[in-house]
Amino acid sequence: MKSLLGTLVGIAAFSFCATTPLNAAEPAVGAQNPIIHADVPDIAMIRVGDTYYMSSTTMHMSPGVPIMKSKDLVNWEIVNYACDVLDDLDELNLANGKHTYGRGSWASSIRFHKGVYYVTTFAATTGKTHVYTTRDIEKGPWEAKSFRPSLHDHSLFFDDDGRVYMIYGGGNLRLVELKEDLSGLLEGGLNQVVVTNAHLIASTNVGLNAEGSQLMKVNGKYYLFNICWPRGGMRTVLIHRADKLAGPWEGRVALQDKGVAQGSIIDTPAGEWFAYLFQDSGAVGRIPYLVPVKSEDGWPVLGVEGKVPMTLNLPPSRGLIPGIVAPDEFDRDAGDRPLPLVWQWNHNPDNKLWSLTERPGFLRLTTGRTDQHFLSARNTLTQRTIGPECSGITALDIRHLKDGDFAGLALLQAQYGLVGVKAEAGTNFVVMASAQSSGLRGRASEAREVERVPIGATQVFLRAECDFRNKTDRARFSYSLDGQSWNRIGNELRMSYTLPHFMGYRFGLFNFATKEAGGHADFDYFRITDKISN
Repeated sequence: MKSLLGTLVGIAAFSFCATTPLNAAEPAVGAQNPIIHADVPDIAMIRVGDTYYMSSTTMHMSPGVPIMKSKDLVNWEIVNYACDVLDDLDELNLANGKHTYGRGSWASSIRFHKGVYYVTTFAATTGKTHVYTTRDIEKGPWEAKSFRPSLHDHSLFFDDDGRVYMIYGGGNLRLVELKEDLSGLLEGGLNQVVVTNAHLIASTNVGLNAEGSQLMKVNGKYYLFNICWPRGGMRTVLIHRADKLAGPWEGRVALQDKGVAQGSIIDTPAGEWFAYLFQDSGAVGRIPYLVPVKSEDGWPVLGVEGKVPMTLNLPPSRGLIPGIVAPDEFDRDAGDRPLPLVWQWNHNPDNKLWSLTERPGFLRLTTGRTDQHFLSARNTLTQRTIGPECSGITALDIRHLKDGDFAGLALLQAQYGLVGVKAEAGTNFVVMASAQSSGLRGRASEAREVERVPIGATQVFLRAECDFRNKTDRARFSYSLDGQSWNRIGNELRMSYTLPHFMGYRFGLFNFATKEAGGHADFDYFRITDKISN
């Protein structure tokens, strides 16, 4: 077998000589699909020794391009981000009425080549392809560079002869050669469409053309993985192969089941192979699956008799807490990271307006300007919701809100829901507000206040519960004045995954001013569980 540490930049050897299926029968115990029941889309993966690293998409969130680590392909933890901010633009800063919801950084590529880790992404917001490199993927530091144009859904590829490429695009897939230092396209280098109408191997009636390229080389042959979506059908995995990068390429449908698609394949140290893919799963987002792989006639064959198994011959999951989401008491010891890696800001934060030190043991969010609605407000601190159900609780000190301030706990998407405290004319009110669909495709209406309750307390406990079971996609909100006895407020939020935000629902801690800047809200903790109340 030929090692792929050089050719696959981090994935070990894969032989297409074997004909015995791997994991041909579903085991009675072990891991279950989905391996992560949370929004971790557009995954790209490598294995270095006995450690797997995975990158993903988090759109308009900062820091960006999360890096996750696993020893068994099932239990993952976030260990780093490739960038603190993607760029300094009004759209990314939620400034001057601009935003980048649903855009920001999209599908990334991750590689390990000659001792260096490479993570690349692209953004319509910046019009650039972004390249991040480090020798220590878990600790950094990262070196950042970028170039134009923005190469959509690209795959970074180092060939045996030292030349470096990206393949990108939709429908017609184009291969471009890069400069050796990855600072831009190589003048006079290879630049041509190598697969025309790549989706035609699945259907002539396609709604989503072939995209999501991931390129690899095995035993001198090139393999290209893509996704397409035939009209009236489902997300579909495509594979093309060729003896030369420039082609000719031949292709086939690799998997059509449950809409599980987009990714590539990776092996274990023991020599088993799996495809890593994801599924659109309603309001919780796009969730990762693993699918066993066997070899037939030099082609990787995905699934068990063409189906995605729900159990896998891998170690069972220990749960998504605290690797993917985690509670936070906001207590920090010397040397601690200011924010655990499960947290991301909605767009780039204004770092002058949040603190964990002004009142130790609390997250303080201070308003620096006025905003008229939640989606325009800066410094909303978020982390993922998880399925099949979850609950988030926070305790909020409201003594320093100014008139017109609104602070609390959100479920963030275009059709968001809020529970929090509004300060109005000397009275504080617990408020539930909802932004349900206006009837236009994926577009949210302005938030409507559903219910308000006046309170005299200085501390309020807030809870948001999400039910994603069987795509129920419902959320409810509660408040408490003692942290023990809870009162339902408002109505159920009908959560909906919308393309204008293009990501699963997130818990968010927020504070924004509508009349006068300078007030602050102190959050004592955030606690997340994988259960909801009866």
